[in-house]
Amino acid sequence: MPVPTMTEPPPVAGAARTGSRQMTTITASRFLLTLLVATTVLPSSVTAASRPHIVLMMADDLGWGDVSYHGGPIATPNIDKLASQGVRLNQFYAQPVCSPTRGALLTGRYPIRLGLQCGVVRPWAEHGLPLAERTLPQALAEVGYATAMVGKWHLGHVQPAYLPTRRGFDQQYGHYNGALDYFTHIRDGGHDWHRDDKPNYDQGYSTNLIGEHAARIISEHDPAKPLFLYVPFNAPHTPLQAPQKYIDSYAKIPNQKRRTFAAMVTCMDDAVGRITAALAKHNFKANNTLIVFCSDNGGIRTLGSNGRLRAGKGTLYEGGLRVPAIAVWKDRLKAGSIVDQPLHVVDLYPTLLRLAKAKTAQAQPLDGKDAWPTIAEGKPTPHQFILHNSTPFHGAIRMGDWKLIRNGHVSANATRNSKTETWELFDIRQDPFEKNDQSRERPKVLLRLKTKLAELAGKAVKPNILTNRPPDGFRSPKVWGNAE
Repeated sequence: MPVPTMTEPPPVAGAARTGSRQMTTITASRFLLTLLVATTVLPSSVTAASRPHIVLMMADDLGWGDVSYHGGPIATPNIDKLASQGVRLNQFYAQPVCSPTRGALLTGRYPIRLGLQCGVVRPWAEHGLPLAERTLPQALAEVGYATAMVGKWHLGHVQPAYLPTRRGFDQQYGHYNGALDYFTHIRDGGHDWHRDDKPNYDQGYSTNLIGEHAARIISEHDPAKPLFLYVPFNAPHTPLQAPQKYIDSYAKIPNQKRRTFAAMVTCMDDAVGRITAALAKHNFKANNTLIVFCSDNGGIRTLGSNGRLRAGKGTLYEGGLRVPAIAVWKDRLKAGSIVDQPLHVVDLYPTLLRLAKAKTAQAQPLDGKDAWPTIAEGKPTPHQFILHNSTPFHGAIRMGDWKLIRNGHVSANATRNSKTETWELFDIRQDPFEKNDQSRERPKVLLRLKTKLAELAGKAVKPNILTNRPPDGFRSPKVWGNAE
């Protein structure tokens, strides 16, 4: 296999030459007037008939085995229904933890480009998604989409410029940090519930509020205009909290923590059902609406399940990276089909832009690939390699069927070097559960993947590395975020 190179954006086409012919002053004036009107009016006049509505739902810490369509014990009938109506993406990769996945999704660029490769954005962080990045909602707004986000942001709130409504979303509802209380909406003593980046004090369990508000946005939106609705749930991330009726429905599970976790998943599944029902009720035609569902990383093994995949959240093994993922679009995607090709969350950015007829040429080069031929037609993956991550402490890359892992025992939120250096090499096609390390048997393959991983590591921006505890003297604000 030749050594692949990173994708660069295509050059912007220059103006066509007119040769020796000269336009008359009147013709030129009319041409310029027509061009001005077209470029001014087009985005606001775009109809949903020419561009699909896009509803992108993302679970938080939902493992491969935490959905019943993968044979798990937790009831997820609404997610299962989506799986039966669309395409199941069986080798869809996220990052090992939350913020890096969300950054990659919204930019089409690996976390090494964003300074997010070393874990989540902590509440006390002085950074977030870099302000120079062009985001998915910004790009979709350029071609006439209404954009809304309902749920968990987790990409920075240190300054107003980092907040969702400054990053391309017309509407925002939900919270900025992870791990907030589901009922009080408090994180480390500070209130963390907002609407349009202003403090909001709606009462209720956060998963229910997210599902209800997303459905409300759908009900109030004119289907004649394309909508991008991003719904990043905070469920089933800890703390372990759920409405009692859901907990009672899992009385057969003896372990209290697992019982509550299962309740959280099923409650989120009901919210998914509420959102899809709103689409059907409010004239969002199924043949003009693309629904994507996935998780932001693998599950926590002590609470849920990653099936037979190795390890879980916070690791670079398959259990930490390979997540449930579904795409549904009536008449465009074959119901009940399975795509068993490796794809990555960075691919959603260029894929969705292509479907929306938005430009992908931009100042920052993309790592994501247009995956629509793979998703819709079963074509081979567009990737020569997928970078799972690269930090000063560990890393992993997949090239073809081979996957290299450096220091797989090191946490994704590591803040110091490991005392031991380990390298593992797996044939994922033949050994998806990563039981047979072939690093000694395949030295040439090992070297090739090491070389590529080192090349990419050399292109990484300086990572933001925060300790898991707030710095001395830090005090939580009364309300997280500062939109004033």
